[in-house]
Amino acid sequence: MTALGYASFALVGWGALLVPSLVPAIERDFAQPDAGVGVLYLVTALLFVIGSLASGYLLERLGRGLVLPVAAFAMAAGLGLQSIAPSWAVFVAGAAIGGLGSGAVEVGMSGLFLDRFHEDRGRALSRLHLCFSLGALAAPLAVGALVGVGVTWRIPFAVTGAIALAVCLRLATLDLGVRHVATPVTTSGRVPGGRRVPLPLIFLALAITCYVASENGVSSWLVRFLDAAPLGVATLALSLFWAGLAVGRLVASRVANRFAPIAVAAACGLTTGVLLVTAVVVPWIALSIALFAVAGVACGPIYPMIVASAGALYPARANAVSGILTAAAVAGSVVYPPAMGFISNGVGLGVGMAGAGLLAIVCAGALVVARLLARPTGSSAPAPASNRG
Repeated sequence: MTALGYASFALVGWGALLVPSLVPAIERDFAQPDAGVGVLYLVTALLFVIGSLASGYLLERLGRGLVLPVAAFAMAAGLGLQSIAPSWAVFVAGAAIGGLGSGAVEVGMSGLFLDRFHEDRGRALSRLHLCFSLGALAAPLAVGALVGVGVTWRIPFAVTGAIALAVCLRLATLDLGVRHVATPVTTSGRVPGGRRVPLPLIFLALAITCYVASENGVSSWLVRFLDAAPLGVATLALSLFWAGLAVGRLVASRVANRFAPIAVAAACGLTTGVLLVTAVVVPWIALSIALFAVAGVACGPIYPMIVASAGALYPARANAVSGILTAAAVAGSVVYPPAMGFISNGVGLGVGMAGAGLLAIVCAGALVVARLLARPTGSSAPAPASNRG
């Protein structure tokens, strides 16, 4: 079960970088401009949000044993459709189906790990999201090498779809039920749940939105920001940023449980923001690239630590919490990276990149507020576990 979780997240990360890695070939085959690819990204992100929110609801009512295999099948079907798409409309439809499945897989696996490793959330979520980073890091390198030796762009889509189908079939044979841990008492003395979203969870969602907006903004525009450098140097900077993310999550998986997850995420958010702003304003490209790489290391633990913090606060609602946070995360990727293009045209891309750093600082502030709101009051409150935020 754990290995399938890792494989699923690696597939989601790999799949997220397939189109960006193959944009020139895809645009040539379908005679599409950059604007068409922008529409593709928007459709994929919106369906990812729908899959995230819908799966949080369905997982609690139908169970993981049904929803997760169906979600993995949607991933496989979408990739398979893209690999044989005869027209641009069909290719976009495949991306939409795949986005829907990817959102549900991410939510379902996050909820599964929150329940399965409820006493070791920080480490488990860091390892899970490390697999996403590794998949995202590997895709441009592997796909670029394949296309460089003459392999058609459709083959990576077909092979990835076949692997997703294998994961689907394996998930269908497993018992994915995990007993919920005892539900904690909140500051009001009531079990979290019901119709209203608790205030701490709202601020955690705000934090993850700002974090993903910052991370995706940097990832989407870093090569363009470094256009004064040779293309090989600029793409190396992007690879170093993603390698830093992987390193940060690897380190967090080893030491996260020594600290409260929400405190780790807040400290990393503040550090990331300072590093990104500094990387934008320094006049030396080599130093700027080094700062972006270190910022990637600081970025690494933030996402899994936020999810782990929410799981510690609301362990009986792991699926719903995961769905809310995943949808909030995708909202950040939908809004800010496209906005950076308009910022670039208006006042310069440097301002947009600095804005990504400021968003990371806002993320840290939202986490501090979430921690203050979630802090138990009164002498009757239970003592927090050592790994809780």
